[in-house]
Amino acid sequence: MAGGQRQQRLNKSCILLIAIAGIERFAFKGVASNLVTYLTDVVNLSNSSAAKMVNSWVGFTSIMPLLVAPIADAYWHKYSTIMVSSFLYFVGLVALTTTALARSWHHRNRTMSSSFLSLSLYLISLGQGGYNPSLQAFGADQLGEEEELPCSKDDKSYNKKTLFFQWWYFGVCSGSLLGVTVMSYIQDTFGWVPGFAIPAISMIMSILIFSAGSPIYLYKQHEFLEAKKPIMNIFQTIKASALRCFHSEITLPNDKSEVLELELQEKPLCPENLESLKDLNDDSKSGMYLLKNVKVMVRLLPIWTMLLMFAVIFQQPATFFTKQGMTMKRNIGADFKIPPATLQSAITLSIILLMPLYDKIFIPITQVITRQDKGISVMQRMGIGMVLSIIAMIIAALVETRRLEIGRQMRSAGLHSETVPLSIFWLLPQYILLGISDIFTVVGMQEFFYGEVPRTMRTMGIALYTSVFGVGSFVSALLITLVEVYTSSKGIPSWFCDDMVEARLDNYYWLLSWLSAVSLLLYALLCKYYLKKSDSDSEY
Repeated sequence: MAGGQRQQRLNKSCILLIAIAGIERFAFKGVASNLVTYLTDVVNLSNSSAAKMVNSWVGFTSIMPLLVAPIADAYWHKYSTIMVSSFLYFVGLVALTTTALARSWHHRNRTMSSSFLSLSLYLISLGQGGYNPSLQAFGADQLGEEEELPCSKDDKSYNKKTLFFQWWYFGVCSGSLLGVTVMSYIQDTFGWVPGFAIPAISMIMSILIFSAGSPIYLYKQHEFLEAKKPIMNIFQTIKASALRCFHSEITLPNDKSEVLELELQEKPLCPENLESLKDLNDDSKSGMYLLKNVKVMVRLLPIWTMLLMFAVIFQQPATFFTKQGMTMKRNIGADFKIPPATLQSAITLSIILLMPLYDKIFIPITQVITRQDKGISVMQRMGIGMVLSIIAMIIAALVETRRLEIGRQMRSAGLHSETVPLSIFWLLPQYILLGISDIFTVVGMQEFFYGEVPRTMRTMGIALYTSVFGVGSFVSALLITLVEVYTSSKGIPSWFCDDMVEARLDNYYWLLSWLSAVSLLLYALLCKYYLKKSDSDSEY
């Protein structure tokens, strides 16, 4: 009975790490959700330049785990990776706060401050690249070294593992919600210095809390002693990693080696014994292991590519949706104005409120219709989310068309205000639909990429999921550039004109809808012929 109760509860270390993940999301969303406003209103960038800068930064941030995770897995322990990455993260937030403080004092040296702004943002990206995947992997380790992550409901640890990931997602969404709502209001009301300083303070608090929790964490065999001296081991790990990079061979440590000897058996979420480790090393030397990994990547690449347009659509709330909201009626009462970036909280609220309905209502209904245990497959789940995202863009285009019509009517009447008498709440449907599509596609992507890779690549599977949004951000920036080049060659105002009455964001939204529809069609064809892992290679 005690064992049954234990399976339904998370231990203290899991709960602590979920709280830390929520704090990190608060810090990141506190910066990212309203960054386009800072770039246009304070840094004085054009709408298109600001959108491209945000997209490029978000893309770089999302793709960093794909680059950092393999290095961290091979050379570092997760505890040290989290400590080093969180420190870089904090330094980037402090640097960002410094740029806002410098701009409030000095208005002359814009070039230097803009360069320092970019440096601080990409320092945040570098820190987050190692922080997020390592923190989640370290959190999963708290459930027990002997347990595998669940692959099916027949696994005895399925309920506990599922409970962990559900609460992890809840913690991340809660932190994001607070970051979007609270920080957007503070930035619009009290200024950008406190608006960036509070995320920096929250990040240093998360570092202190994480370090204070060291005695209660469950470590893998070689992480225990390391956690006792976190600061010293951070620098020693960096030194050891740098030295290792100059050697062409990687040797396995013996049992009497120093704690700082780099060990290949440190694979996240997948403890291996020494015998299997030797086999893995032999495979690596012969090139077979690398070839198997490449084969997996090639098999997943077509599906990964078709999901990019979904990621492009998800860049709009933090960029052009926010710029739309700035030109609409935002008053509640006589004094209070809704910060446009706050509407992004509708996405997170939709996820938090509607996620339980997915399991309790949607799945039972689909089980009756399809007569399948899971109701719908993971690939069908992602497809439904893609359809909902296209509908959201169609609604966004229609609302933007109406906003432009009202703006032009005002210009014809001699009124030159950019603010139109159209409530900002007309934007809510597109935000809510994107939140619902997130429940289907984003959660489905996590399950798909995690389940379709071998055990030895599961951290890479998580990184593949995040890289969709990273590359999608770069694709979004590229589309903006191509549209600007096309419109300038035609001699017409840019679709992203700084004058929001002259801009044609509605055309851009229709373009995204059509491109997404083409991607959806190709995705459906790929799903028909896709060979699942269970039907191809056995797990290795």
